[in-house]
Amino acid sequence: MKLSFCTDSLGHLPFEQMLDKLLELGVYGVEMTTGGWSSAPHLPTEALLGSATQLQNLLKALESRGMSIAALNVSGNPLDPGELGQKHKHDTENALALAGELGVKKIVMMSGLPPASPHDTIPNWITYTVSWPPTLKNCLDYQWNEVAIPYWQGLVARAKQSGVEKFALENFSSMLVWNPETLFRLRNAVGDMVGLNLDPSHLLWMGADPIAAARALGPAIHHCHGKDVRMERGLVNINGLLETKPVEDVANRAWNYVAVGCGQDLQWWKEFFSVVRMMGYNDWVSLEMEDLTMSVEAGITSSIAALKQTISQ
Repeated sequence: MKLSFCTDSLGHLPFEQMLDKLLELGVYGVEMTTGGWSSAPHLPTEALLGSATQLQNLLKALESRGMSIAALNVSGNPLDPGELGQKHKHDTENALALAGELGVKKIVMMSGLPPASPHDTIPNWITYTVSWPPTLKNCLDYQWNEVAIPYWQGLVARAKQSGVEKFALENFSSMLVWNPETLFRLRNAVGDMVGLNLDPSHLLWMGADPIAAARALGPAIHHCHGKDVRMERGLVNINGLLETKPVEDVANRAWNYVAVGCGQDLQWWKEFFSVVRMMGYNDWVSLEMEDLTMSVEAGITSSIAALKQTISQ
């Protein structure tokens, strides 16, 4: 496996300065955003699609440094029923087109989350159903069968036309695909082009075991994020794993995203990557640095050092 970097964490730096910073840190792969919730600080997607010169300059900047694009990332909610969903659909189409121009074979994104009925105006993350009353189950069936599966069937067909070979869906909360079971529900319906971007941090705060998840996923692991989470002593014991406080309120949350090694120790990370590699994944691991308990610089530096010690070759 090889170390790459989700470049939004260095979004304050211009593109080539960002690449030089990563070279200093010994990172040779980049996962760059093309839209969705990201402002795409390093990839002006529509400008690139309209200019062969800009595309060539982008590739030359990477090639001159011996760097590669690990994946394009367009994480958002294309199934939102409002204007946001229309924008994210458009961004996703542009990401496919740009991948075709750049020869990128993998798109990292999220499954999307629809409303609970055709009459709703906002998405609805349904995490609990019982046999009676049947309302929530009917809503969940609507989300899958009437919205998500038809959308993804069309998206997979368009991706093949662009030369994209893999979608890697992040197992993120408030998405229809948020764990291995939901990934397989979509994968079984639309084909094995769809797999998981295995992000252990989200599974951990949901109470799952990412190492067991890796074993269950096998060849459905299409990408991997190096991202850690810490259950905060005392607070999580009182309030449990569900957390609605903003991510900036780090001192009062039951759990926080932290630099790699500040949640799970390095022995845990060694076992995680060993099992991921054992299950057949031997591609990029992207550091996604979202630790708000320390400076960006400190979080990136310490995370890269931890990942270099634990990623399986």
